Parts: sequence; C-alpha cells; structure tokens
Amino acid sequence: MLIGVLTLNKLTLKTKIMAKIHAYLNFNGNCEEAFLFYEKVFKSKNIGMYRFGDMPADPNFPINEEDKKKIMHTAIMVNDSTMIMGSDCLENFGHKLTLGNSTYVMLDTDTAKEAKDLYAALSENAMKMEMELGEQFWAELYASFQDQFGIYWMIHFEGNKKME
Repeated sequence: MLIGVLTLNKLTLKTKIMAKIHAYLNFNGNCEEAFLFYEKVFKSKNIGMYRFGDMPADPNFPINEEDKKKIMHTAIMVNDSTMIMGSDCLENFGHKLTLGNSTYVMLDTDTAKEAKDLYAALSENAMKMEMELGEQFWAELYASFQDQFGIYWMIHFEGNKKME
C-alpha cells in the first residue's frame, strides 16, 4: 500500500510505503521439521514448499542427493498479513548457518491468553530460556527464549502497560 500526499503549488511529494514485514528463518537441514512444528503452534497450514531438488539441474551448481531433499523455500501464514518463511542453508551454495541472538521473531499478542498459549507451544524443548513468561514494567506478559530449532523468540502482551 502506498500513501501519498501531493501539493501542486509547492511541488511537494511525501510518501510513506506501508511494506509488510515477514520473518525469514534459516535452518541447518531441519527446516521441514521446524515448519511442521510451527504449523501446529500457529494452527496454520503450509502455503508451499520447494526442495532444492525441485530446481532445474545446473552443471555449475551440482546438488548431492541428500541436499536435494532439503527445503529451498517454505512459508506459513501467521495471520492475514504476516508470514514466517524459511529455508535450509546449503554450504556448497556458499550459505552457512550461524546460530546467534542478533535477530528475534517478536510476537506481539492481542490477549494474555494468546501470549500464554504461544509461549507454552513455542518454548517446548527450548534450547535456552532467557526470560520466562511473566510481568515486566513494560508489559503485562513478556518472554524471550531460543526454541528447539535455534530460533530466538520474544512473546509480548502489553496489556495495561501501554507506552504513552
């Protein structure tokens, strides 16, 4: 969606691009397993899945049989306008996965129940729990953790602690 303002007498054009933001998650061979799990968490079906073996053969970029089974691209809808997408990394394509906490997927919920439900589902077998779901000075409920697939998540319900 593009919102624009045009003032002809001053020849001023102001625009604001309303781009959608989606999370793209990289995995080390377990993308399909992770997305089957995320489908259950978000109660959403996968909207498509391409494997590296679906690519047309290219002698400059040979793919071994094991890598052909890995996920090149997949996605699920979290709500009407937000997707989580993902892919396995192939080192022979120059894409090596490095797990780190420089990026989090933040889920800003509408209700405390939604925050509690998402926390219970996503934190199952969590690799690292940074903050258990609980009240903070900036939110009625907040949690941060690394899930069983190495993805960092924040769950947030602002509730009665709206920033003014």
